[in-house]
Amino acid sequence: MDLATLIGLVGALAAIAVSIMLGGDFGMFVNVPGLMIVVGGTFMVTLMKFPLSLTLSAFKVAGKAFIYKPQKPTELIEQSVELANIARKEGLLGLEQVEVENKFLKKGIELLVDGHDSEFVRKMLSKDINLTIERNEDGINIFKAIGDVAPAMGMIGTLIGLVQMMSNMDDPKALGPAMAVALLTTFYGAVIANALALPIADKLTHRNKEERINKSMILEGVSAIQEGLNPRVIEGMLQNYLPEGSKPEKAA
Repeated sequence: MDLATLIGLVGALAAIAVSIMLGGDFGMFVNVPGLMIVVGGTFMVTLMKFPLSLTLSAFKVAGKAFIYKPQKPTELIEQSVELANIARKEGLLGLEQVEVENKFLKKGIELLVDGHDSEFVRKMLSKDINLTIERNEDGINIFKAIGDVAPAMGMIGTLIGLVQMMSNMDDPKALGPAMAVALLTTFYGAVIANALALPIADKLTHRNKEERINKSMILEGVSAIQEGLNPRVIEGMLQNYLPEGSKPEKAA
């Protein structure tokens, strides 16, 4: 569970809800026509932009913003060095009995054990990386689209409310509901965009970067193991993927 995402989401919505309740009745901020315009309209416009299957799968991708926990790069380096040591002592077939938790690393080791050549192994793993990044970017783009569309639908709702209000100036009872639609749709659009869609898109972008770095590092490690490089050399190669402050200091 990503506590930062959960705390941020709950905290933002709680701050909005508390400020509403401190200022009056919460019920006055619930407007069914306004929700239909913004929520329904945003979803329908998003469907116009993307296929239905892709739109629905974006919510599955969004789960990475809340429950996805990438393996630490230092752990991947340690495991790659351990696998390299085993391969040097027992050969690539010796890796068959090793338990590997990371699915992508496990896939790479299975390709080595099956005896595929280096070009095929690199091609298969690279394809896996590219497809994963592509799927993640599809989800990111959908949430960015929601963040763009929701405020626009809120503005459309505001215009509808103003038109209704202006056309009923002679009926004071009709002014209130029309004004509520005019104001609340802008509010709904702003909340959906800035408290939900865009923050999730940004977190998914960060997760996508982490996943790309980890998988690229695993690809290099698997290729180095297949080439029979010295485990210390492999460790040094993979440490290049670490942020500058995370790299271990070299002994003098």
